[in-house]
Amino acid sequence: MVGKVVSLSHPISPRIPLWPGDPPVAFDDIASLGKDGYFLRRFSMGEHSATHMNAPNSFYADGMGIDGYPPHDLVRPAVVIDVRAQCTPDYAISVQDIQDWERQHGPIEPGCVVLMYTGWQHRWDDPAAFFGQDAQGSHFPGIGEAAIEFLLSQRQVAGVGIDTHGVDPGQSSTFATNRAVLAGNGIVLECLNHLDQLPPKGATLVIGVLALEGGSGSPAAVMALIP
Repeated sequence: MVGKVVSLSHPISPRIPLWPGDPPVAFDDIASLGKDGYFLRRFSMGEHSATHMNAPNSFYADGMGIDGYPPHDLVRPAVVIDVRAQCTPDYAISVQDIQDWERQHGPIEPGCVVLMYTGWQHRWDDPAAFFGQDAQGSHFPGIGEAAIEFLLSQRQVAGVGIDTHGVDPGQSSTFATNRAVLAGNGIVLECLNHLDQLPPKGATLVIGVLALEGGSGSPAAVMALIP
C-alpha cells in the first residue's frame, strides 16, 4: 500500500532557470475556446531543462536515446542523502558523505537511485542563486568522481539524482559523473524538487519521460511513492 505520493518535479514555465545557452521555454496559443471550440498550445524547450533525465547519447555518440529505457528500469527504490550542511557552491559530494549516511541507515542496496539533497531546490525561483554564474562559470554542488565510482562499483546503484542543475559540480568541465552513470545506461535525474519530503530510505521512484525519438534527455515527471 502507498501511504503518500510526492511529486519531485518543478512546474514548467518560461521563468525556470536555464542552463546557459539552452533554448527558452515557450508556450504559443494555437487554438482558443472562443475561435475553435477548444484550447491548445504548442510548447518548446530544451531536452535538459526543468526537472529532467539525461540519456547516454548526450555524452556518447553511439549511446542510447531517452526512448531506449524500458519501463521497468524507470521504477526504482530510492535513498536520499542529506548533504545540505556540507554544500558550499563548489562542493563535491564525497565517499565520506555516503559512508556517514550508511553508518546511520545501513548499506545502500544494489539497484537503488541515490538522490542528493543539497538544498539547491529552494533556490529554484532565483535563477541567479540557483546557478551562481560568474566569469568562471556556474557554481553549484554535485557528486565528486570518487563518490560516483564508489556508488557504481561498490554499491551497484542504478543511478543518481540531485536538486541542482547537474549531478556534476557546476565547475566540472569533464562531466565525469554523468559519463560514468550513462556509460552503463543508468539513470541521471537533475533539477529535482521536494527531496525534503522523502525519508532517507523506503521510497520508490516512478520516472515518467517523453519517449522522444533519439532524444538526448527529456523533461521528467518524477513521483516518489512512500509506504
